Amino acid sequence: MSCTVESKDRAGIINPMYTCQPAGGQFASIGVKDCIPLVHGGQGCTMFVRLLFAQHFKENFAIASSSVHEDAAVFGGTKRIIEGVEVLARRYPELRVIPIITTCSTEVIGDDIEGTITACYKMLAKEFPERTIHLVPMHTPSFKGSQVSGYDEAVKSLIKTLAKKGPPTGKLNVFTGWVNPGDVDELKFYLDEMGVDATVLMDTSRFDSPMLPDKSLQTEGSTTVEDLQDTANAIGSISLNRYEGGGAADHLKREFDVPAIQSPTPYGIANTDELLRNISTLTGKPIPASLVWERGRALNALTDLAHMFFADKKVAIYGHPDLVIGLAQFCMEVEMKPVLLLFGDENGRYKRDPRVLELKKTVDFDMQIVCNADLWELERRIKDKEIELDLIMGHSKGRYIAIDAGIPMVRVGFPTFDRAGLQRHPTMGYRGAMHLGETIANTMFSHMEYTKNREWILNTW
Repeated sequence: MSCTVESKDRAGIINPMYTCQPAGGQFASIGVKDCIPLVHGGQGCTMFVRLLFAQHFKENFAIASSSVHEDAAVFGGTKRIIEGVEVLARRYPELRVIPIITTCSTEVIGDDIEGTITACYKMLAKEFPERTIHLVPMHTPSFKGSQVSGYDEAVKSLIKTLAKKGPPTGKLNVFTGWVNPGDVDELKFYLDEMGVDATVLMDTSRFDSPMLPDKSLQTEGSTTVEDLQDTANAIGSISLNRYEGGGAADHLKREFDVPAIQSPTPYGIANTDELLRNISTLTGKPIPASLVWERGRALNALTDLAHMFFADKKVAIYGHPDLVIGLAQFCMEVEMKPVLLLFGDENGRYKRDPRVLELKKTVDFDMQIVCNADLWELERRIKDKEIELDLIMGHSKGRYIAIDAGIPMVRVGFPTFDRAGLQRHPTMGYRGAMHLGETIANTMFSHMEYTKNREWILNTW
């Protein structure tokens, strides 16, 4: 019995699991209030990412493009940035932040983004002297990394550009990572119950926007410029995802001596326990009885399911590394066996991740962790009968593998667009663990009814 970590050596990608770095930059940017990112590249670099966001959240987001064409390959595209910034400033009087997100084409061209931003500031001072608009360079070339590393780089760039030393705020920085509005709401519930004054980065809870009586929709991020500036004056930082926001917490620790804790991504009971202990350590606030009650309710719900239905069920999980590792830990809590974990990019830190090292020490079954994987890696292993699975967990892009193989699948991660309302429900925290466990059980129950495999058990439990 062993846990092995390998990197897939491939010349190409078949059915990619992730998209590129600029997508991560755009997701981080739309979490900021009064912010419209300007993607410096072809129109497709914006259009297809906006489509992914619309599919997942069922909402539209303002993302601009410098619309670079063939002439930029010869003469450079920096003029398009200056024009784009001016157009955005004229069209949106409330605009306060414009991230400049690079793409593969503009990085290869070698456009001087920082120099162009200096020129943009001169233009803004002349054309809009009464306004302050912050321009944030985000270098996210598509030919390396993924949406995961792009998100981390974007959050770090926002902090590097905007954070500034001032009087202590007494607030806690919480870097959420690439999570759903339902997860952010759950996290804010914990902070409220503990009486913790916190800055949530990036606060996407308003992505689940209400339709108001005046027929307007308020779909926007809630993290403000002031929130970002005051991150340097916080009592500490907690990052929920090591590879999605952890870099920004590390930067604040190095540059401003803000204590930082890299908390386990709070999937399942033990990881949520650790998160609450970390919040308590940094703030001095006790964990209230209300959250102990939440924990007990989740434990009771999972106990009802674990041994009878989940024990020894073999699971494959794919997606963002923090998500996949956290879900694997959750599966092991409820007696399931995550036999295959797939990360969609390569990062030398994955193999040294303390959670991965702990898995290698503790698993009592064969587990394979594959970095630099695509969805063909999952499909091939199923078709070649290298693995036998009872469940697949991952985002909607892998659904046809599950359909063709006749394996039940639980949608989790980004993007999930073929089930209604998943973005509203937490998968993190105690309520998230309970919801996730019940979703797994109901998915398996439906499959049992469809296949007539052990369907009788549903009449007895």
